[in-house]
Amino acid sequence: MRAAQRWAEELAAWAIDPAILAAAPESPYGFPPGLFGSRRGSVVTHEAVRGGRPGSVLDVGCGGGAASIPVGAAELLAVDESADMLDRYRAAAAPTPVRTWCGRWPDVAGEVPAADVVVAANVVYNVPDLPGFLTALTGHARCRVVVELTDAHPWTALAPLWRHFHGQGRPDGPTSVLFGEVLADLGIAAGSSTWERLDLFRGGDPAEVLAFTRRRLCLPADRDPEIAAELARLDDAPPPTATTFWWDVG
Repeated sequence: MRAAQRWAEELAAWAIDPAILAAAPESPYGFPPGLFGSRRGSVVTHEAVRGGRPGSVLDVGCGGGAASIPVGAAELLAVDESADMLDRYRAAAAPTPVRTWCGRWPDVAGEVPAADVVVAANVVYNVPDLPGFLTALTGHARCRVVVELTDAHPWTALAPLWRHFHGQGRPDGPTSVLFGEVLADLGIAAGSSTWERLDLFRGGDPAEVLAFTRRRLCLPADRDPEIAAELARLDDAPPPTATTFWWDVG
């Protein structure tokens, strides 16, 4: 499992300098529901989920439901660490029947029943033990598993800002390519499709993007004008891409 070990090691390299973290006015971790709960989701991912002909969909790390609610399944199951996100999910999914579990996957996997299709979108970069996570996904799918991830670690885009404010470099990995290698090591023959995604820093509400970036950079609110100026420089960056992987089971 060399690829899985590399994945864990490359994720660990993202640990924030303890001195910077100690001085942060708020935690840089987690996701604001207002920003991530409203994303429309990927047509590629929706098509991959529909390809499993699901009567039911289990969305792991569901957020606001962008990867599962638009599919139109008759029943939705959702897992997320945030109770706020789960509340938003239920509201967005109405009137479709929804069952939810608050917790971290696969810690709560034993409480969750199987579904026709299991989807996990924009979650795996928070998962050091990728084999355990993927095995639990596969074990809960009757027909298909779908995983969506950005091709580069989502914090990579902030590397220029991190250098500007903290004078430190940031890692480059892991990547979707390494994710594919982990699948291969697990004996999973997956299909995949790479696509251009909406850039969070261009497509989100400017005030929410600024607040989110400030948190990620471990900076106080009085640095907002400088952060905004540096964010504007990211407009020259090429559009980000993501890849959707899927594999059938049973």
